[in-house]
Amino acid sequence: MPLICQGEKRAVEGHQDKRMGSQAIRLHPADNVAVALMPLDAGTELSIDDWSLSVREGIPVGHKIALTDLANETMVVRYGVPIGRATHAVEQGSWVHSHNMKTNLDGTVEYRYEPVTDFPQAGSVSHTFDGYRRSSGAVGTRNEVWIVNTVGCVTPSAERIARICGDEFGEHVDGVHSFTHPHGCSQAGGDLDNTQRILAGLIGHPNAGGVLLMGLGCEDNQIDRLLRVAGDIDPARLRYFNSQDVDDEVEHGMAMVRELLSVMQHDRRQEHPISDLVVGLECGGSDGMSGVTANPLVGRITDLITAQGGGAILSEVPEMFGAEQTLMNRAENETIFHDIESLINDFKRHFQEHGRPIYENPSPGNIEGGLTTLEEKSLGAIRKGGDARVTEVLRYGERKVVPGLSLLETPGNDAVSCTAMVAAGATAVLFTTGRGTPLGCPVPTIKISTNTAIAAKKPRWIDFNAGSLLDGSSEMHELEAGLLELLLDVASGRKQANNERYAYKDIAIWKTGVTH
Repeated sequence: MPLICQGEKRAVEGHQDKRMGSQAIRLHPADNVAVALMPLDAGTELSIDDWSLSVREGIPVGHKIALTDLANETMVVRYGVPIGRATHAVEQGSWVHSHNMKTNLDGTVEYRYEPVTDFPQAGSVSHTFDGYRRSSGAVGTRNEVWIVNTVGCVTPSAERIARICGDEFGEHVDGVHSFTHPHGCSQAGGDLDNTQRILAGLIGHPNAGGVLLMGLGCEDNQIDRLLRVAGDIDPARLRYFNSQDVDDEVEHGMAMVRELLSVMQHDRRQEHPISDLVVGLECGGSDGMSGVTANPLVGRITDLITAQGGGAILSEVPEMFGAEQTLMNRAENETIFHDIESLINDFKRHFQEHGRPIYENPSPGNIEGGLTTLEEKSLGAIRKGGDARVTEVLRYGERKVVPGLSLLETPGNDAVSCTAMVAAGATAVLFTTGRGTPLGCPVPTIKISTNTAIAAKKPRWIDFNAGSLLDGSSEMHELEAGLLELLLDVASGRKQANNERYAYKDIAIWKTGVTH
């Protein structure tokens, strides 16, 4: 399968800047389809690069149009890579989608390590942000009290403590939040281990200047065992108790929050290099524009951060299927290559063990938005990782320890993925969306729209509009500068992301085992 080399990819994106604002765009010189930048009516005359054609039928925005006649079984090429094949003859100017093309993916794949050597380099400008250095050495973008429950039984009490303390003391810190879940009881083995690793990551997170750990007392997820998993936590920043051991768990919890606040009152933001920033990379409600506007834009931010020694985390393994060879070729060494290979194959086996087809994606919403096959979705999704070198592979619940781009084991579920990236150490998340979603995670979750329509419709969800690239009113380098400025402002506490402003802050834990 032909792959886009990193230098060529940047050149294509630079050329792409100049061609936005038209009716359709061809993303790579090898492509035999273009992407509609606006709804196209039958009879519309198009001129795309060296192609002149007439649209044969109505084509929705974000969907594909054949640039030439495609015979049955012809490879459909987008991003310079096959994304499927025609299931019957397709005439030039026709709509190319689920009715006339299908995936090339089937069964297992033999991978090979063909390392690339062209990686982004740090520029002459060093970027900084104002954050909170913790005793662990990590730097947080917020100074909040996090209330974490060991078990779902105490959820109402944890939420009540957070609500009362937030109203009473919220002005003294960046926030008081409870991150609740229904797990922790009737779990065993690996399932309980997953829950504990995620909660341990939250307990030790640098955005939490203080943590109240709240248990019931009789659950499988006992506090002492969870704290052993969490490791070296600053005792001055941690309080914990079992609700069965106290008379009034709400009053007891509030008293402990007051103790934490007395410690946190001396915390101050200080300037730190961008090498101390770790961003999570997420896409949800993707559409045909995701791989054209928002995802490559985020990829540029990823390149900038990692080139300056910072960290980025790319998750959702099923949304790497079909694009995994590209990531493997960017592995720092052959050991990392084999780690990626195991990550991909283990997830495929997970699907097979549960009797599910490996290549079931995209979702109905993705398909409606113009994404036809999994490889098309994946090739667009991994663009959030830019051209960065892959330096680390993390299994679910593990914490990031190496600078650069890490691949993290999660399913394609947005909430589960975002939570795992936070537990791994992400202190902000860049979240692209074409169809819109209000989802937010415990850290600032900056939503980047792929199109202007969703940004205008959902201003309480969307923080930054990459859709202005489509009408030619902005170029990619301008959007890159704007998004970087917003990210550094949010990380420094000068601005809030909409998920903070409107209280979209939740967690979800991946349950893979049985309930007893």
